[in-house]
Amino acid sequence: MSNSKKVNLATVTAITTTYAGEFAGDYIAASLLSASTIDDGGLTVKANISFKEVIKKLATGNLVASASCDFTPTSTVTLTERIIQPVELQVNLQLCKYDFVNDWESQSMGYGLGQQLPPKFSDFMIAHVAAEVAQNTEFCIWQGDTAAGSHNSFDGFEKLIAASAAAGDIPAAQQVAAVAGGLDATNIIAEMSKVVDAIPASLYGKEDLFLYVGSAAAKFYVQALGGFAANGLGANGVSNMGTQWWNNGSLTVNGVKIFVCPGMAADKMYVAQRSNLYFGTGLLNNTNEVKVLDMADLDASNNVRIVMRFTSAVQFGIASDLVEYA
Repeated sequence: MSNSKKVNLATVTAITTTYAGEFAGDYIAASLLSASTIDDGGLTVKANISFKEVIKKLATGNLVASASCDFTPTSTVTLTERIIQPVELQVNLQLCKYDFVNDWESQSMGYGLGQQLPPKFSDFMIAHVAAEVAQNTEFCIWQGDTAAGSHNSFDGFEKLIAASAAAGDIPAAQQVAAVAGGLDATNIIAEMSKVVDAIPASLYGKEDLFLYVGSAAAKFYVQALGGFAANGLGANGVSNMGTQWWNNGSLTVNGVKIFVCPGMAADKMYVAQRSNLYFGTGLLNNTNEVKVLDMADLDASNNVRIVMRFTSAVQFGIASDLVEYA
């Protein structure tokens, strides 16, 4: 006797759903803010930028001077600004119900007692698209380049910081040249130490200061601390535990917390305060839209079209408070 089950697609037709403006915000947030660097707290999120926003920098010289009877200004104030302007982006996707209905039915039945799962097929498909958008956003945050490459939704930090370094906005002492041949387990500790040594004294020790690295660099660091490289730690590494001491917990190097960014290039590292790195979007914008359009009533097909419109951008505030390894 056959155990195959015939799926009646009529149970999932008429799923056309539209969310617009601020009502689409929850779905847009689930897509964009699930990117690893954002979701793990590595950036400051500006969630309600309608068009663009100015990030202001206020700098003063030495404010304290010897006392006198006269009023003499003791310093000057310099106000500079950078602009974060989220760009309009969209997803236009067509999917076939046959490719998803079995997965949706298994999720709807649940994996365990009392587990809450998507009640509607449209929600399930939006969740699928949201995961893809989150992954793209993560890579664009770091490697985004509107002029080239596959991650071209918006310019990422790697491009923005490189431009500021070339313009001289980042002090030369805070621009660390990458090692020839690339990072590996034998040089990662020395290279990370160079980056930490380049942190200005006024920045070192700040609560929200991180060394941002890619996944490859983080793995090299764990491997090095595990003793599987020529780094002087011995064959069994930290506490004679090899790499077993680490279970996706926090990492530090020379007193600086490490933040792992899956979207960052393997040969890059940056030091910054979280409060100096911004991700901008407009969750309340009228242009936001999430639409699931069932094509059954339009062309008698089993296709579903998903449309998502949103905005995204990144920007940093103070270039002189960055350290670049590139």
